[in-house]
Amino acid sequence: MTITPEREAELLASVPTGLLINGQWRDASDGGTFDVHDPATGKVLATLASATSEDALAALDAADAAQAEWALTPARTRSDILRRAFDLINERAEDFALLMTLEMGKPLPEARGEVAYGNEFMRWFSEEAVRDYGRYLTTPEGKNKILVQHKPVGPCLLITPWNFPLAMATRKVGPAIAAGCTMVLKPAKLTPLTSQLFAATLLEAGLPAGVLNVVAGKSASAISGPVMADSRLRKVSFTGSTPVGQRLLKDAADNVLRTSMELGGNAPFIVFEDADLDKAVEGAMAAKMRNMGEACTAANRFLVQDTVADEFTEKFAAAMKALRPGRGTEDSSTVGPLIESSARDDVHALVSDAVAAGAVAITGGEPLAGDGYFYAPTVLGNVPNDAQILSEEIFGPVAPVTTFATEEEAIRLANASEYGLASYLYTADYNRMFRVAEQIEFGMVGFNAGVISNAAAPFGGVKQSGMGREGGSEGIAEYSTVQYIGIGDPYAD
Repeated sequence: MTITPEREAELLASVPTGLLINGQWRDASDGGTFDVHDPATGKVLATLASATSEDALAALDAADAAQAEWALTPARTRSDILRRAFDLINERAEDFALLMTLEMGKPLPEARGEVAYGNEFMRWFSEEAVRDYGRYLTTPEGKNKILVQHKPVGPCLLITPWNFPLAMATRKVGPAIAAGCTMVLKPAKLTPLTSQLFAATLLEAGLPAGVLNVVAGKSASAISGPVMADSRLRKVSFTGSTPVGQRLLKDAADNVLRTSMELGGNAPFIVFEDADLDKAVEGAMAAKMRNMGEACTAANRFLVQDTVADEFTEKFAAAMKALRPGRGTEDSSTVGPLIESSARDDVHALVSDAVAAGAVAITGGEPLAGDGYFYAPTVLGNVPNDAQILSEEIFGPVAPVTTFATEEEAIRLANASEYGLASYLYTADYNRMFRVAEQIEFGMVGFNAGVISNAAAPFGGVKQSGMGREGGSEGIAEYSTVQYIGIGDPYAD
């Protein structure tokens, strides 16, 4: 049923609005605040404390002070905290889902899906915490012994984006807790409310004061700048745009910080003539329209073999046209708004440029009138290969379709990007799947699947899509350092 205003108000009133520093919620040092808006209406949802540089350093003080004791905390204790947090989030799944719908805009059923997906990182890393193995062996010459152990990297700065408010936090915080790291979390100013509730839940689960500190604010650089310049910080993990990631990498170089960068994407969705077209359309809808297209893994370029391009495009356009834009709390809504007016303007500029270059809007192609930042679900046909929309991350509900003739051409077009995060491939030929996967330059490949993210799998890309992996056994390694202890020959005199 449609959510009532009273339910929304009750939930919003329960979310902490201060900064979390050393286990206490407090105001900003200068008393500054910022507003969080509903992208479906433009109305203010809440007013939060806006962290200053002084607050950011106070958060690092707390993380640094807690690091030594937290690093020596038994793995089972850290595991139990993560598991209790997992259980609490499950109990409050409807609260988390509604909060994300309010501040980010996604339809409520999709927000529930994010709660399930994001919370799996808490469960997964509760299990990985006690399985972070080292090794012990004899040197090849048969005398000395080698002991290798993993240690927490130390205080971390975690910078999360606005598009997946829970999942982007859990897949950084989960492995950091599992590895024994303390943290300063800076959520995006557009969608910080979910992180506030998440942090409160972790405290209730028993996370000690100072292990997780949360500093939202209207100025990202005022928070990240002084923290990254401080020699006590050991790692920065960032999810966001490639240009911002490049600047952070330059800043990280000064203190030789460990870095994990999950940056932009330009995912190709390749459909071969032997594919099941109905399943390909189903996968295309999932890969394109998850989060209204506001995802780094979103299919950005639809490369369809010329012999089936017309049929695929017709079916795809019909599915897109059937979507119903609306505020995510409404039962009828199947696609929400974009996050802000500038995002909608950017999407429309790419569509207008493509149409001017010869593309045809088969469905959609325009912003929607009324409140909020809605854009009509759009399929563009006859898109020329040099159109700007094929080289830039769209981050909206727009699907440009172009064609290829041969497998070799499909691979060449797929690789014609500086990005290399997600890719999708639809074919009935398993041999082709292996051939294409080996030749395309992407960190992740979906084979006859439109959604491939999973807590048990390593998420990340190559080229300018970043470095490092989140999730899987690789995820905890990003928060660990390797220490080697050489032991003398126990049989020596």
